[in-house]
Amino acid sequence: MRNRVRIIFLTACLIGAGQATLRAAEPTKVLIAHGAISNNVEPLWIAKEQGIFRKYGLDVDLVFIIAGRAMQAMLAGQVPVGLVGGTHVLNANTGGADFAMILGLEHRLDYLFVARPSIKSGEDLKGKKVAIGTPAGSASMAAYVALDHLGLVPRRDNIVLLGVGGVPERMGSLRSGAVEATTLSPEFGQVVVSEGYRVLVDLGKENVPFQSSGVVVARSLIKGNPQLVENIARATVEGVAFALKPANKEIVVRSLGRNLRLPLDKAENAYQNLIAAMPRRPCPSMEGMVSVVKLMAQHGLNPKAAQVKAEDLVDMSLCKKFEDSGFFRSLY
Repeated sequence: MRNRVRIIFLTACLIGAGQATLRAAEPTKVLIAHGAISNNVEPLWIAKEQGIFRKYGLDVDLVFIIAGRAMQAMLAGQVPVGLVGGTHVLNANTGGADFAMILGLEHRLDYLFVARPSIKSGEDLKGKKVAIGTPAGSASMAAYVALDHLGLVPRRDNIVLLGVGGVPERMGSLRSGAVEATTLSPEFGQVVVSEGYRVLVDLGKENVPFQSSGVVVARSLIKGNPQLVENIARATVEGVAFALKPANKEIVVRSLGRNLRLPLDKAENAYQNLIAAMPRRPCPSMEGMVSVVKLMAQHGLNPKAAQVKAEDLVDMSLCKKFEDSGFFRSLY
């Protein structure tokens, strides 16, 4: 009888240990907000679709929240991780927060400044309306830079800048005639160009350094749960590598078409733009972040911007770790 009790007890212990192991192996749920619908989100989409997040013990939900609101959700503690631009990190930190960009997925302003067919030059935009996206977002900054390139000053030239939100809304405003011009990422700019709209400035060709998009977290999360942050970063970096490998082209093109809701030919264009611009080692660009600070101050978008050091907006520790350990090299 005593032996039987001992066997039952040992069996119960083994079952309990097994259940504890299963519980420990359950993936960690993480919500990641991306502030735009663009091809630079592809590493996150592909990491989810190909099980790369799962490989690192993460159960990730990706949600689109337009960039300014995404940052507000992060400030409120509702979202722990965001794919947003350097402008939003600067705005949050000058407001008293402490966020850092740990990866950088887009180092240039590659927007197209697109106008209605009747607008043939910058001169024709005087007294007209321009949709610029959310205040101080990358799309808005691209509009300021494009207008400056055309020799236009909004206040002097009576150009009305309208904070029309996301890509679908800006495209809709352009098509309806509510505005005469707007900034669009290349994959969507090409859609309206094929409908007869005109590119006034191709900012990609102007090669403007700018930290447009990157993975951002609170420094408190880096300190409080460094392994979680590292796992998110590793999975994202692997997503970049997967997207850039020529052997994966068909999978990536299909993913872009599905997530951007583009036909196959336009998804192919989005893919070509992606592999041309996406950095193989997706670390924050200090040159790009310096440009963020400079342009925000220059255009009066944040009165405290001139007091900010670009290096205070990034955390390069994981990039250094991935470089020193050979993790970056191993992916290619």
